Amino acid sequence: MPRKECRYMKQFEFQLRITPQQYKQFYQGSINQVIAVDTTCATIQFPAAFLQRFVTANGVHGRFVLRCDDDFKNSQLTKLG
Repeated sequence: MPRKECRYMKQFEFQLRITPQQYKQFYQGSINQVIAVDTTCATIQFPAAFLQRFVTANGVHGRFVLRCDDDFKNSQLTKLG
């Protein structure tokens, strides 16, 4: 069976500054979604779990790109720079 190729049709670039205390709310279960505004002023929402691999002792900081297909599925979050 041929492997289905995932094509990312939508791309959202944004910056995050999340403190360790703010991210702790995810672990405590009180927050499960992140809402951000991208560089075109579009509001985006994605699971906070996407950030887990980017958490440091200082929280989550930096520029990111969220890519997804036209149905907003098969999302991939990448940190820039």
